[in-house]
Amino acid sequence: MLSRSLVLRYHGCDLSTAKRVVSGEIDLYKSEKPYDWLGHGVYFWEDSFDRALQWAIDRAKYSDSKLKTPAVLGAVIDLRNCLNLIDSYCLKLVEGAYSDYVKLCHEADLELCVNKGKSMQARYLDCAVFETLHRLREHNNLPAFDTVRGFFVEGEPLYEGAQVRNQDHIQICVRNTDQILGYFLPKVTTYNTHVF
Repeated sequence: MLSRSLVLRYHGCDLSTAKRVVSGEIDLYKSEKPYDWLGHGVYFWEDSFDRALQWAIDRAKYSDSKLKTPAVLGAVIDLRNCLNLIDSYCLKLVEGAYSDYVKLCHEADLELCVNKGKSMQARYLDCAVFETLHRLREHNNLPAFDTVRGFFVEGEPLYEGAQVRNQDHIQICVRNTDQILGYFLPKVTTYNTHVF
């Protein structure tokens, strides 16, 4: 039996959505976009209320956005069987999935997906590789990954010559939503509102 690994994580959304999720009226939906960084699932920021809020603020600026009042939803998540991309073993699994993905595309005479956009933010290739890994595990009767945890380098260098950037972050993709044990509205404090 897998041991529990409970964590608190943050999701940027509209205030009305956050309130409806906390009340139990609705659940967060799994994103299944072809460019999701870590594959399909519900996305959370690790240890960063500010990044979740900034994402919501930025998203609200889009003319077609349904997000009007930026907010942050907190969640208690059991990572359970986690594909942790900070672990070298897990990185080898993803590397192997890439080889499998290339082979499958060649056999089916399909073009490989390509990551696109500024800073490669539209991760079509990465999403295809993660989804290939998950499907192959299912096909081979291996335990499914409940969550995926990945570190992303993003933004501008903090200072000249820096390899640390102002938007570096860790995200959690929850594939098995049963691992989201509960939601909460985080208390707003001076500690977690640096974006203002």
